[in-house]
Amino acid sequence: METLPPDAAALAPTPLIDSDHPAVIAFARQHAVGADERERAVALTLAVRDGFRYDPYRIDLSPQGMRASSVIAQGYGWCVPKAALLAAAARAAGIPARVGYADVRNHLSTERLRRTLQTDVFVWHGYTDLWIDGRWVKATPAFNIELCERFGLLPLDFDGRADSIYHPFDQAGNRHMEYVNQHGAFDDMPLARIVAAFAATYPALQGETQRMQAADFEADVKREVQR
Repeated sequence: METLPPDAAALAPTPLIDSDHPAVIAFARQHAVGADERERAVALTLAVRDGFRYDPYRIDLSPQGMRASSVIAQGYGWCVPKAALLAAAARAAGIPARVGYADVRNHLSTERLRRTLQTDVFVWHGYTDLWIDGRWVKATPAFNIELCERFGLLPLDFDGRADSIYHPFDQAGNRHMEYVNQHGAFDDMPLARIVAAFAATYPALQGETQRMQAADFEADVKREVQR
């Protein structure tokens, strides 16, 4: 685990990690509860994980769509903006935070998503780096617990002591996700790099965006697991 101390940027608001947004501040005040910083970080992680539905069909790569506070306004998000929200809420609570990214191979997704992306590799999957007890600890708030139960996945828990990014098997012991390439951690979301990577990796996605956003991810999950 990395122990290089954070600088001021890990506590500062940015246009995308907008920790100074009133909704983010209110969310942090409500959920950053606990006897110490570790407990508050854990509480925030679970609040972001379970308080906002994971929906990879509604990908909006505009600055407004990727902004942390937009997850609160919408009530849902996918891994990148949900990780940004956790970082923003942590900063609002006085906990230094960064956003981290990796390319992952996801062995469980929907037929619609596989057909659109034409690969099982998800580039720039997002997680959050939190500074707890003198070191950086990784947390992944993407999959809400209801979705995990519906999809037969083990929830990705976080205790504030160990990195929580590897979600290798589902409840039946089948492989779920593996990390194939790390991009590192950033004080602000590198949106231009993410947009460029999506355009290069998923050329069919742009033409399918409206159709994807009109589809129901949870209904597709239900059909997938019933087969």
